[in-house]
Amino acid sequence: MIEKMKTLEIAINEKKKVKLTAFIQDAGGEYRNITKRPAVLVIPGGGYMFCSDREADPVALPYLAAGYDVFVLRYSTGTEGAWPAPLDDYEDAMEYIQQHADEWKVMADRIAVVGFSAGGHLAGAAATIAQHKPAAAILGYAVLNETVDEIAQNAPSIVECVDYDTCPCFVFASRSDSVVPIKNSIEMLGALDKAGVTFESHIYPYGPHGFSTAEMSLQTRDSAFCPRIPNWVEDSIGFLKDVFGEFYVGSLEDKILSTPACKAHATDDGSAWLSLDCTIGRIFGNPVAKEAIVDLVERMQKKIVPFAPGMTFDDMMGVCSKMKLKDLLDERAVEYDEEKVNAVLKEIPNI
Repeated sequence: MIEKMKTLEIAINEKKKVKLTAFIQDAGGEYRNITKRPAVLVIPGGGYMFCSDREADPVALPYLAAGYDVFVLRYSTGTEGAWPAPLDDYEDAMEYIQQHADEWKVMADRIAVVGFSAGGHLAGAAATIAQHKPAAAILGYAVLNETVDEIAQNAPSIVECVDYDTCPCFVFASRSDSVVPIKNSIEMLGALDKAGVTFESHIYPYGPHGFSTAEMSLQTRDSAFCPRIPNWVEDSIGFLKDVFGEFYVGSLEDKILSTPACKAHATDDGSAWLSLDCTIGRIFGNPVAKEAIVDLVERMQKKIVPFAPGMTFDDMMGVCSKMKLKDLLDERAVEYDEEKVNAVLKEIPNI
């Protein structure tokens, strides 16, 4: 299925037995449309006491099949794993990958982390406070807030670290998890929403903690779990395609991945420059922007019917202030040249 794949065992820190396993696929040649590959860094769980083998190499396989290079980090645990040692190990591993990105033909700006339980806490730290942030994070039944103190003293609450610079996140867990309460995932979703960060979430109604990919060969006890739990694997790959782009087959020069279908944030309100993906409140609250698109505003006034008698156009814009301008224009079928309007808005600082 996967030809010419190199498997490398790299000692990140021999004294602490920190190891990076690299699964590097071929590029070019028969894979003529692929000159570089996006990658996934897998971070197993284990309560910061060990690194679970069930959440390591078996997790790599579906991402390899989807075309990603995969790395598995076995970080400091036990007596060597006092915080922030695991985060330091992540930083060293990510730096090593980026230093060898050209040699391995890895897209250095398209590396995601996949973490489980305590490894999900480490992946969450990578997504929020690391120096070498990933481009996306997949967090499985992760310790993100409520149970942090139980697994690592002085470790941060990931929920409290979420901000606008947090990368897009895919969060999945079981409602009935009795080891890491579902509150961890729910509070993470709230924090991502508040920060405007793109996310996808799957909270399954029942299942044990530590189900990994949900293959029966990986289960440690006879516990029933929701038959849809295995779907998280393909769904997470789909999420990466949404935020990274899909492998592109065509003739465009240097085109490896298509344009991502989904931006890293729900709106562009936190960006340096305005765009159609900013909210109406942000654009109409900026006099320079409103004047720059005066022709569009006139078309909007003719097309957009007030919600109630006596309501003015400005009243309408106030009611719709949290909508993206693009969404309102499309929803009310207002004709406009997207490229032209965006070009005008992108010359205006977002203040």
